[in-house]
Amino acid sequence: MLRKPLPWNNSGHLTIAPVWIDRLWLLGLLLAAGVLFGLNLGTLPLRDWDEGTVAQVARDIWRSSPGSWVWLHPTIAGEPYLNKPPLMHWLMALAFRLGGVNEWMARLPGATLTALSVPLLYSIGRELFARRSPAIFAALVYLTLLPVVRHGRLAMLDGTVLCFFLLLVFCLLRSRRDLRWGLGVGLSFGLLCLTKGIVALLLGAIAIAFIAWDTPRLLTSTYVWLGVLLGSAPVIAWYWAQWLHYGQQFLSTSVLGQSLDRVVVSVEGNRGAPWYYLLEIAKYSLPWLLFFPQGFRLAWEHRSLSWAKLTLVWVAGYLLVISLMSTKLPWYVLPAYPALALIIGVYFAELWHPSDLVGLRHDRPRYPIAWTGLLGLVAIAGWIGSVYFSSAGPDSQAGLPVILGAIALTLTVAIVLLWQHDSQFLLVLLWGMYVSLVLFVASPYWIWELDESYPVKPVAALVRQYTPPDASVWILYPYSRPSLNFYSDRRIKQTATEAAIASYWQEEPHPYILVEKAALAHLALPSAQPLGSAEGLVLLTRGKTQSV
Repeated sequence: MLRKPLPWNNSGHLTIAPVWIDRLWLLGLLLAAGVLFGLNLGTLPLRDWDEGTVAQVARDIWRSSPGSWVWLHPTIAGEPYLNKPPLMHWLMALAFRLGGVNEWMARLPGATLTALSVPLLYSIGRELFARRSPAIFAALVYLTLLPVVRHGRLAMLDGTVLCFFLLLVFCLLRSRRDLRWGLGVGLSFGLLCLTKGIVALLLGAIAIAFIAWDTPRLLTSTYVWLGVLLGSAPVIAWYWAQWLHYGQQFLSTSVLGQSLDRVVVSVEGNRGAPWYYLLEIAKYSLPWLLFFPQGFRLAWEHRSLSWAKLTLVWVAGYLLVISLMSTKLPWYVLPAYPALALIIGVYFAELWHPSDLVGLRHDRPRYPIAWTGLLGLVAIAGWIGSVYFSSAGPDSQAGLPVILGAIALTLTVAIVLLWQHDSQFLLVLLWGMYVSLVLFVASPYWIWELDESYPVKPVAALVRQYTPPDASVWILYPYSRPSLNFYSDRRIKQTATEAAIASYWQEEPHPYILVEKAALAHLALPSAQPLGSAEGLVLLTRGKTQSV
């Protein structure tokens, strides 16, 4: 009977790494991620833009009859939906079937997959590093990155992309030891393609660049290419089915308009400078932003090692491509965060000394004074904000002082440990940021965009109450809101010009119009009858004139 070779380290000593320790870490990370990504998931309304749009498509699939082909050719309010492939919409429709159409079920599939990406990153770390500590630190940093938590909880596609790409990378790394894992590489690639189309090609190119640099023999692996073939088969079949069904419309709208055009044209006015994503990372990745420079320097110094090759190709390649794209959206940068977490995880493992836990370490190095200064500025801002938004301050906000206070306390304790040259400041930062994020997602502030416009649910209830199910409702507003379409379950057509409203009023026999009260005097619509009002908007139809 053959036995597995014993694990010897470079010094010639036998190393024992019990499997149960890794399983315990995987379970613990999954539970921690489950709390962070599942808490308070369904209490806030769906956000514009992606949430409202994806939920509408999923609801159309959920409503379709058993013999219908809507699941294969998705629609939005009965019209063809040619934006993205339907994998996420299928998962959301299944959730609607199990738990009803609500915010919780809409966000559950994406939040679940994003939570699974946390132990996946730990598993990637265990493939890359001989020690366990870099994998642990990387997973914990990734878990406490605000953009990952926020967008992973939303009913969007990007958290799912994170999960499937990390699965692809994990299978790729495992295939270096067992070529059969190459099948998982191809299947993961297929899942990426069915989630967000062209993004899968970019992420797949990053994976190819890494193995070409690190393990070129995998480029000729039968298992890898067989997996790619198997994973691509349903993708090709779906695209072929759309071409047969929609013809040139699918090519011009989905392939060109919603995919390739985003590279050279700023779709829907979403543009930005080439350094747009660097600013996004700088704004929302504190306190981990402080450690990026040292982490990248460490990766460059060890660029002959697999972990450095992977992270450098991953970060540099991905950021370069999306920075050159004309269309800029904040969540496009999400796939770069796992690589950044891996880089910081390695650096933290270098800083961490377990002997600090019992105070037995004597050779304590000094940490950069810039860390103390920057953390101190953020801590002061946190304390000021906590007082400002408290009941004793000028702008009282329930719950916000606690969140800001938790962040400020975390940074303050970390600063004290930095002054004492104690590496336990890492544990304080990780635990404090996790607790602060739990408080954050438990509050109504985690989707702060909801405060940028009128509350959508009362307006949607008004529309449902006074309009028939097949009605089209026009709204005079600067921009459209897909969430209003979802909650009202009507076709809401937006315009920013009074001339368009006046033309619709004259041509439509039974018009329905939503306008702000302040705009009523300027419209002068003949025989306008107010049906009701909500959140400063009035629903009008043709009839006898009444006062609001």
